[in-house]
Amino acid sequence: MKTLVVLLGPTAVGKTELSIKLAEHLQSPIISADSRQLFAELKIGTAAPTPEQLARVKHYFIGTLHLTDYYSAAQYEQDVLCEMERLFLTHDTLLMTGGSMMYIDAVTKGIDDIPTVDAETRNMVKEHFEKDGLEALTAELKMLDPEYYDVVDLKNHKRVIHALEICYMTGKTFTSFRKAEIKQRPFRIVLIGLQRPREELFYRIGLRVDQMIEEGLIEEVKSVLPYRELNSLNTVGYKELFQYIDGEWNLDMAIEKIKRNTRVYAKKQMTWFKKNENIKWFHPNESDAIIEYIDNLS
Repeated sequence: MKTLVVLLGPTAVGKTELSIKLAEHLQSPIISADSRQLFAELKIGTAAPTPEQLARVKHYFIGTLHLTDYYSAAQYEQDVLCEMERLFLTHDTLLMTGGSMMYIDAVTKGIDDIPTVDAETRNMVKEHFEKDGLEALTAELKMLDPEYYDVVDLKNHKRVIHALEICYMTGKTFTSFRKAEIKQRPFRIVLIGLQRPREELFYRIGLRVDQMIEEGLIEEVKSVLPYRELNSLNTVGYKELFQYIDGEWNLDMAIEKIKRNTRVYAKKQMTWFKKNENIKWFHPNESDAIIEYIDNLS
């Protein structure tokens, strides 16, 4: 039986090194499920695998995009399924790892077939938002799709904008595309979650942020300054250092904000993952138990 093993967990829990050990055991490449490691310019701030790690195991979906490239979870679903179909010709088991909740769900559950927004519509709604503000957009959404208006977080401008983009481009409501049906896949899915005690995870987050600064994160952030308005840079580690570069925060404050916001994101990840009862949880140090669990799957 063809099997996809998904190694997931919050940021800084220890997925990368363990995934390489598992991949070597399974003789599988690694399919990344990290929505920011896709971008070639964001190596340090996304804790992308090192050149040494990439040399040990073949990785897919690492550094394959540039910041100006438009990409979505729907496109990721399509691209990964296509790549997996090819890889399953020579592998019985494939390993996916990452912490991007939407991307993992896109592959394991499927995502609604919502049309890709064209550049013209995207630019039009963006200009509308910049000129008239969020309140005007939410009022328009209420008129065009009252059902989605009643359930969406009206303070989340990205969701409001995306819904309006679909309404404008298709002439249909965004709601009409949201079916939330789990798609059947032609392979078995095994979900393995990594977790640590809260204090342990938060300590590791602090260490990782300090290490990123030492490795040159500030220089990396300066190199992408011309693109700071792009959604791909609305990311912890980058947006805080933009404020440091702007002179709004000193460096110590920016670093502390990165650590705090990373802790908040890790908690969001765990809240999302804990909703899935099919995940088998382990501590990252239990690599032998994880390998035994996988090997004993019938």
